[in-house]
Amino acid sequence: MIYLDYSATTPVLDEVLDSYIRVTKDFIGNANSIHNLGVKSKELMLQATKQIANCLGVSFNEIVYTSGASESNSTAIKGVAYKYKNRGKHIITTLLEHKSVLETMDFLETQGFEISYCPLNSDGSVNVIELEKLIREDTILVSVCAVNSEVGFKAPLKTIRQVINKKNKKVIFHSDMTQALGKCKIDLSVVDLASFSAHKIYAPKGIGLLYKKLGLEIEPLIYGFTENCPFRGGTPALPLIVSFSKGVRIATENLENNIKTVEKLNKMLRREFEKMDVHINSNNTCVPQIFNLSLIKIKSETFVRALEKYGVFISTTTACSSLESSTVLKALYDDKDINTTSIRISVSPFTTEKEIKEFINIFYKTYDELLLKK
Repeated sequence: MIYLDYSATTPVLDEVLDSYIRVTKDFIGNANSIHNLGVKSKELMLQATKQIANCLGVSFNEIVYTSGASESNSTAIKGVAYKYKNRGKHIITTLLEHKSVLETMDFLETQGFEISYCPLNSDGSVNVIELEKLIREDTILVSVCAVNSEVGFKAPLKTIRQVINKKNKKVIFHSDMTQALGKCKIDLSVVDLASFSAHKIYAPKGIGLLYKKLGLEIEPLIYGFTENCPFRGGTPALPLIVSFSKGVRIATENLENNIKTVEKLNKMLRREFEKMDVHINSNNTCVPQIFNLSLIKIKSETFVRALEKYGVFISTTTACSSLESSTVLKALYDDKDINTTSIRISVSPFTTEKEIKEFINIFYKTYDELLLKK
């Protein structure tokens, strides 16, 4: 098997799975319970949370655990919208966002909020000049992802924060950083809210977190608060929390070396595909872990399924909207063939050069086979 769909989900590392099993067996107490077993669970949760906080450069009490990035995004966006609606009902976002952000924006429009979509530059970057024009007195939130999940475009978050502060300091800044963690350096000091998910960094599915800047108030989605869950009700999922903590540590401790590894793989892919009659969508503003191209002559779904018989796994758009045309590419190109035939190849530091070479050979073979059938 050649797995090149790491941006959809990552396999759970053995050492992370070991932590999950150990905590499940040895820490059976509910962290909300006052008896000894509960106290031990609470202490372990605090330890794991502090490790995550240290890795992310924030305070442990700025971390809110969720079921994943989609819940984190919804909590951040709805939480701000409902808390500050008396201040204004204008929100700014982009078409680079994950489906969980875009559909939350669609819902808020039905609730009387006005959503503005900041234009993109031709290279896929956020047009910060137009962003500044969009910010108004009644703007309450700007939400821009740190890394686009489909093509890999990186957003200039620091510049966006500067633009926000220049135009309206009351505006809250949220960023979906799900695809950024473990792929590039992140700086949470420039945002007020940020979303993450464990299954993108070799930890189990079912847990994410929302970074919420200390002192910022938002309206919660899930009630039933406890001392351990003051912003999101529910029993702490201790095995998942500890596993997530280990995943964050692994994702951040060797980041520079990991980036160098995937840059080599990205160059191998680019060198080969520049020879072909395809349209490369990922550019030098993108993270090297994501390589997106449009086949032009072959439907992306057809190609992805054809690769499966060779044990090769890639994606079309994103995992959450894999059968839909690309929202991002539609915003950049008028050419229907580009935005309906895109595929995403996503690599990791665990991907080998041998796998990339094998993939390229299989790609050529599959591409030629499908062209002959047309």
